[in-house]
Amino acid sequence: MGGISRRRLVAGMAGAGAGVALWPGRAAARERALTRSAERAVRIGGTTLEQVAMPVGDGAYKRLVAGPGWPLVVRGELAGADGGRDARRAGLASFVQFTDLHLTDTESPVRFEYLARFNDSAHRPQETLTVRGASSLVERVNAVRQGPYTGLPFSFVMATGDNTDNHERIELDWYLTVMSGGRITPNSGDPGRYEGVQNSGSGMYWNPESGLQDAYKAKGLPLIPGLLSSAIRPFDAPGLSVPWYTTVGNHDDSIEGSLPDLGLLNDLYTGARKVEGCDDATARQLADALLHDPGEAVLLLGKLLAGGGALRTVTPDERRHPFTPAEFARAHLDPAHTGAGPVGHGFSQESADSGRLYYTFDLADNVLGISLDTTNRAGFADGSLGTAQLHWLESVLKANSGHWYDGDGHVVRGGSQSRLVVVFSHHTSGTMGNLLPDPYRLFEGRHSGAELVALLQRFPNVVAWVNGHTHTNQIIPHGHSIPERAFWEINTASHVDYPHHARIIEIADNHDGTLSLFTTLIESAAPYRTDFADTSDPGLAALYRELAYNDPYATPATRIGTAADHNTELLLTRPATT
Repeated sequence: MGGISRRRLVAGMAGAGAGVALWPGRAAARERALTRSAERAVRIGGTTLEQVAMPVGDGAYKRLVAGPGWPLVVRGELAGADGGRDARRAGLASFVQFTDLHLTDTESPVRFEYLARFNDSAHRPQETLTVRGASSLVERVNAVRQGPYTGLPFSFVMATGDNTDNHERIELDWYLTVMSGGRITPNSGDPGRYEGVQNSGSGMYWNPESGLQDAYKAKGLPLIPGLLSSAIRPFDAPGLSVPWYTTVGNHDDSIEGSLPDLGLLNDLYTGARKVEGCDDATARQLADALLHDPGEAVLLLGKLLAGGGALRTVTPDERRHPFTPAEFARAHLDPAHTGAGPVGHGFSQESADSGRLYYTFDLADNVLGISLDTTNRAGFADGSLGTAQLHWLESVLKANSGHWYDGDGHVVRGGSQSRLVVVFSHHTSGTMGNLLPDPYRLFEGRHSGAELVALLQRFPNVVAWVNGHTHTNQIIPHGHSIPERAFWEINTASHVDYPHHARIIEIADNHDGTLSLFTTLIESAAPYRTDFADTSDPGLAALYRELAYNDPYATPATRIGTAADHNTELLLTRPATT
């Protein structure tokens, strides 16, 4: 590395993506890294190894163009990187992670758009285009088809939660159709027109079809005639050409991912009254209550509906009715949504009967996938695990491990069967501190992310924990001190907030006592350049990405992560039992 430390190299690569020169010769070093990354790959087409969206221009509104790709960063915190491993490598698994699609019914009465100035996730200028953006991501996976470093075809796609934005039946139908293919009309209420905040005439929101000088246009967002009518236009989603699975997230089982759904607001969901505004003091109070006091949030919402806020009449729609966990599983079992399979996409008839949304599946030969339900229906965005699920997970790990460690660190010998294990969840190790009792299982204990990490580290064959929720790219090593008990936590940014990434993950045996986990980010198939007059399906998908970058309340630079969280080779000691 010419005397440059790994830490400095990683920082430099991150800075290169942001256009910041951190050391002399940065451009040349970056070019060498990109060249070496491409040489080591089977192919890089369609990935961020090839090219990445890049903002240009001096104005408040930034246009996006295709910029240079991001290089591969080798991370050796958990195992050393011996030379010659490319020639010895054998691929074991190749798959794709989607996360935080947030397919959004923007016309729903149960939304908090008027809180955007205090909580950027309450409203996004690109929200009417979530369904088309997700379908364009599916197109990208169908085109790339294989892992760039092993060349193995993708065996499946896993969507790690927040597949819907407000756990409405219509949003779930859109998600299932995006994944399996079919005709979609991304509109609710009146089938002939848009009825949401973006044609409200309120200066609080971006009114893209109006000449109104609203708060968003003041920050550079453009006038785009015909955008809303085009956004709700029916289109044909191709669906994934590979099998897919679903993990549940907090937005899939609670009100806006924050309030417990006890059935008290069902009439509001399907009714005709939509709050579109309130004074700053009330908005600030409600935004705080959504984070800290769900009970107070419900009371404040009631006051707004009683006349304390700006109300709009919208067309009622029964399809906005929220779904239960059992209904979530049942919808996946519908033959109309089987697509490339498997039937149920991880959920079984038992899932539909019980509402239990955690399961196992065969990820690849000799590799087990485990999908967890880390949501807590007591409310708040963060999650935890119930005791029953934690015990179930421990039993699954024991049944698939040749040996493990007990709570005192002693080795326990198991059966002869041992498989590598990849765990999937919505929440991360740092966002599982919500230990409130689940209102549907009041007497069951709840367990934190730290407890889950401790459990996973007892099993040497656990190689990765893949998750979402934070809307940020971040990869964390666990278990530096004991290589056999180490694993990687791979957290991927959302597909509703910029940078709109999904992630290819490949597992390879280097035949030198180590495994490599390659993580490669991909963007949707939408063109990088936008044309405000182009309201075709690709044109709308391109706008979706660019508008997300220009959301005045969002922070895209922090969500992108560093180079060490992008395209990586994560080295790990190979478990002795495999």
